[in-house]
Amino acid sequence: MTKPETIFPARRQALYDMHRYSAAIRSGDLLFISGQVGAREDGSPEPDFGKQVELAFDNLQAVLEAAGGTFEDIIDVTTFHTDPEQQFGAVLAVKDKIFAQAPYPNWTAVGVNWLAGFDFEIKVIARLPRT
Repeated sequence: MTKPETIFPARRQALYDMHRYSAAIRSGDLLFISGQVGAREDGSPEPDFGKQVELAFDNLQAVLEAAGGTFEDIIDVTTFHTDPEQQFGAVLAVKDKIFAQAPYPNWTAVGVNWLAGFDFEIKVIARLPRT
């Protein structure tokens, strides 16, 4: 049995320490990334929604890179939105830049009423190349 490995990006450790969770867990060739939000390096939310979404994807990219992966390795996405109807256009604008062509990952969007002060969160599963 493969022992799970914790993955942390080089920055934003304050958020993980504050809430006591891992940025990602690698088990075999699968990488399970915890929900990434538009948090600044000190863990506080970015107030501008569009920038918050961009920062969440930037933070996701940092975790992927810390594990040796890229956006192309993502196979499943779950996003959480505090106001999906009003926010989805801004989310799609960022999503379409990152996932510009097929094959696209699976995607589930969920409306929620609380994200610890944030308005958007993205959680993914990636399959990483064997090293």
